[in-house]
Amino acid sequence: MKTKVFLTSVLAACLMLASCGKSYDAPKAQLNRADFQTEIDGKQNDLYILTNANGVEVTMMNFGARIVSICTPDKNGKFADIVLGFDNIQPYLDNKTDFGAFIGRYGNRIDKGQFSIDGIEYQVSVNDGTNSLHGGVKGYQYCMFDIEQINNQQLVVSYTSADGEMGFPGTLNMKATYTLTDCNSLVIAYEATTDKATVVNLTNHSYFNLAGDAQSVLDHMLYLNADAYTPVNDIFITTGEIASVEGTPMDFRQPTRIGERINNYDFDQLKKGNGYDHNWVLNTKCPKELAGKLADPVSGRTLEFYTNEPGVQVYTGNFLDGSLKGKKGVVYNQRAAICLETQHYPDSPNRPEFPSVVVRPGETYKSICIYKFGVCGKAACEQAAAACDKKENCDKAANCEKKANCDKKQNCAKKAECTKAANCEKKANCDKKQDCAKKAECTKAANCDKKQNCEKAAACDKKQDCAKKAECTKAAACDKKQNCEKAAACEKKQDCAKKAECTKAANCEKKANCEKTAACDKKANCDKKQNCEKASACPKR
Repeated sequence: MKTKVFLTSVLAACLMLASCGKSYDAPKAQLNRADFQTEIDGKQNDLYILTNANGVEVTMMNFGARIVSICTPDKNGKFADIVLGFDNIQPYLDNKTDFGAFIGRYGNRIDKGQFSIDGIEYQVSVNDGTNSLHGGVKGYQYCMFDIEQINNQQLVVSYTSADGEMGFPGTLNMKATYTLTDCNSLVIAYEATTDKATVVNLTNHSYFNLAGDAQSVLDHMLYLNADAYTPVNDIFITTGEIASVEGTPMDFRQPTRIGERINNYDFDQLKKGNGYDHNWVLNTKCPKELAGKLADPVSGRTLEFYTNEPGVQVYTGNFLDGSLKGKKGVVYNQRAAICLETQHYPDSPNRPEFPSVVVRPGETYKSICIYKFGVCGKAACEQAAAACDKKENCDKAANCEKKANCDKKQNCAKKAECTKAANCEKKANCDKKQDCAKKAECTKAANCDKKQNCEKAAACDKKQDCAKKAECTKAAACDKKQNCEKAAACEKKQDCAKKAECTKAANCEKKANCEKTAACDKKANCDKKQNCEKASACPKR
């Protein structure tokens, strides 16, 4: 009898050890590539894994170029998966979901699936009552993308959408580069070209729950940098109005608990959406500006997002109904997650007063979405900021100057992590120019980094005599100087004086139209975040 009990105990212990020792291709999410490897529409599906120096882990697959998992640490350093999805390919094929998907050709709704371009009427696939939603019956979330993994922190997804696919005109060649930086940002940079005028609105449809348990986001805190939103009618189509959030449950200009007002169905818009399912009109103009922030007070996890898009669709999982079981068998109930979809406004093809979504031959559509993961708390912030200084890729991240959610770093200009920031006027040492910040002629110069003689010149590299001229000593650009003809074309700004946006300052980074000036020649790759730390101009929408 004792022998039998002993053997049983040994067997149980062995099974436990075997379970604990089970290996995974994506260890934090506990996912294996084999569970996703299958052929779909004649192409091979696979699981791809991105990791950074901090242990953050992101997985993606070919089907719908979907983000399958994102594992980030909480305030105690414990990792958890913060997006909804499945742990193998089959449920993605069996259920019509948008979990983590690449959305297009047109994210959001088009009224009756109809629009016109240059007088030509188009009818696209209808799949949401009488409307077209997220590209129609077979939007890109159900298509097979090619994926090239560049390294452990970057991959590129690509897809060619044929002319007439789902009724949309033009062959659309598109790609998106996903980069997981060491500052814990997931940067998604979209590009697309067409051979015929068409409409394009691409976005990502990840469902976030920062608690990591996929139970509810009602206690999450949400901040949106938006003074207005676009109301919808009874069939979820925008009315065309840009309505103020003031005095309504749509006002998230101060961090507010999501569940605080979500069931206030006396407010007609919440009743129509069964909660939040609306587009907010962002105040931001550039991906260097904070568009919004989500925080879970319990785990301490935070998510900031940045974009060059004019709007964000916030959806609080109102139509999740408990019929789906996700990763690890978790049941996805109503409001288990929130989507933050950076994009143009709904039904823009039929609203000429909205920012245009038309892309023509010879043009390149560009959009960027940055999800930046962090934790709450001053101590954690300072620790993350200190660590960020040493990260090789930190300076390539669009928002590195706001490192690790350090919202309260008043002394940021004095910190090591800021010395390489793009804002020259905030650099105390100006990259070896100790006196630069004190000189009137230099404080407004956007390109101070390149000025070897900044201490002696009024922001004019080759203007040795410029500093001696009374008319030049207080200006960096010399745009208005009558006697500045001896200057070396004012840093090649031959046409700058003719441009309204540049005549009063050399600080191009604040100019909405600065992409047209010579000072911004090197900012074309900002959306790829390769030189973003040196560029302050906003990518075109």
